[in-house]
Amino acid sequence: MPSRAFVIALLGLAGLGVLVAAGLLPAAALAVAAVVLTVLAIVDVRQLQRLSTPVVEREAPAVVPVGVEREIALRLRHDGHQALRLDVHDLHPGAWPVQDQPQCVEIPVQRELRLVYRLTPTERGRFEFAGCMLRLHSPLRLWQQQRVVEARQRLRVYPNFAPLARLALVGTEQVTRVIGAHLKRRRGEGTDFQQLREYRLGDSMRQIDWKATRRMRKLISREYQDERNQQVMLLLDTGRRMLARDGILSHFDHVLNAALMVAWIALRQGDAVGLQASGGDARFVAPRRGLGTIDVLLDALFDLEAKAVATDYLEAVSTFSARQPRRCLVLLVTNARDEDIEDLLGAVRQLRKRHLVCVASLREDVVDLGRRAKVQDLDDAIHLGAMAQYIEQRRRVHAMLRAQGADVLDVTCAQLPAALVEHYLALKRAALL
Repeated sequence: MPSRAFVIALLGLAGLGVLVAAGLLPAAALAVAAVVLTVLAIVDVRQLQRLSTPVVEREAPAVVPVGVEREIALRLRHDGHQALRLDVHDLHPGAWPVQDQPQCVEIPVQRELRLVYRLTPTERGRFEFAGCMLRLHSPLRLWQQQRVVEARQRLRVYPNFAPLARLALVGTEQVTRVIGAHLKRRRGEGTDFQQLREYRLGDSMRQIDWKATRRMRKLISREYQDERNQQVMLLLDTGRRMLARDGILSHFDHVLNAALMVAWIALRQGDAVGLQASGGDARFVAPRRGLGTIDVLLDALFDLEAKAVATDYLEAVSTFSARQPRRCLVLLVTNARDEDIEDLLGAVRQLRKRHLVCVASLREDVVDLGRRAKVQDLDDAIHLGAMAQYIEQRRRVHAMLRAQGADVLDVTCAQLPAALVEHYLALKRAALL
């Protein structure tokens, strides 16, 4: 294709034609200029066609977390006999936010160039880099030629596991503070014996081990830890309620990130964790122990998507009850609405017969923003009234769920991880599981 410089040269040639038509220049001047430009254009385009295509290699991880900016590098090697000027655009998957693309560079002779750009995946699943698009400039800059290098590479986008990698470096006592969960620590309480230690001020008389005290001739206390070997099941809604977005991620992406967080904490506590997704896409992972379970959950969830369908809570609970006969903590994550309340209440009643149930009801950020908005005209007043009515409906739905014996967390996506972890650990410390 012609470059901008070639177009400007053609406009200049047209300007000469105007001057010739006005009698200000001889016609031979126009003919000479046209011949010279034509010869240069033909020579330049042939040189462009003879230029070798650079070799492109991509440095990108095979697995990345959703919503986290990642660095991608392109290595370009040019084996020609003259410097090469070109525009580089990597054909990354999806319409994702990207920085430093495209780039205009010049590769010296017999040299290698490394280009870096930043990519933020906004969808989970399997994707592929389709190649790398190069736009080569001819030596005289009169032409450009577009070429696609077949540098294909597969990419899997998982829920955001980056916080788990950071928490793995933090001690157990500090994890809840890093997440933002607020817990009341109660020394020495629990149900499983952990160790003997010297008496500390504040220990109860029940903790004192009198046989060890008589043997050691000083007060010795028993220390307990929270009971292990329990089961936690994550019951996730994949229906239309989860399609709302706060930021670049959907509510369902936020739910998966929070589910991985509480699963990792529970596995670290020695409990077994499983998962069932119902509504749109369906998935089931039986409870299992060990931190390796995180890899199993990631493989099961990374391509799971919410769909624009109504969630059948009763069917989901019937399937769950058939697969999970043992008592466990059920963390049901959804967006409770008044139009779904009858089915949701029936599902909670059925779950409560055997399990401990917590319903985490997601609240859109716009609800909090609308509640704090200033009223300046009639439209603002109508909007505020509608928001107040929606909030009151949510309050009634949550009250009915609590009346069935379920714990209810009314939280935004940002608050969800800390709220789930805090509630799970509080139940363990209260020995309710």
